[in-house]
Amino acid sequence: QVQLVESGGGSVQAGGSLRLSCASSGYSTSNRCMAWFRQAPGKEREGLALIDTTGTTTYIDSVKGRFTISRDNAKNTLYLQMNSLKPEDTAMYYCAAYLNRWCFWDAKSVAYWGQGTQVTVSS
Repeated sequence: QVQLVESGGGSVQAGGSLRLSCASSGYSTSNRCMAWFRQAPGKEREGLALIDTTGTTTYIDSVKGRFTISRDNAKNTLYLQMNSLKPEDTAMYYCAAYLNRWCFWDAKSVAYWGQGTQVTVSS
């Protein structure tokens, strides 16, 4: 059983930055695709960024150039550096681990979820 614990959320003004961390325990996540999702009130959970086992990253258009996903396999930790934050980035942010090295944008394909960390961006 993989357990994921996010940290680093908070409240910032537009244009600010935050760095989210996701520490995993139980099993190594180095052989799994990892991702960050977010969910705003009244909206569906959406995938933001994927990182596969080779370190290849993929982003949705709305965060491309502003967010950076990375992983430290030695620490079993996933990160999301968020710069130039906008009010529309306000949401609960979730760390996600897949069953294996294959990545999918579909939230139903995620095997394990963290509890979430709130990010609030004010204008």
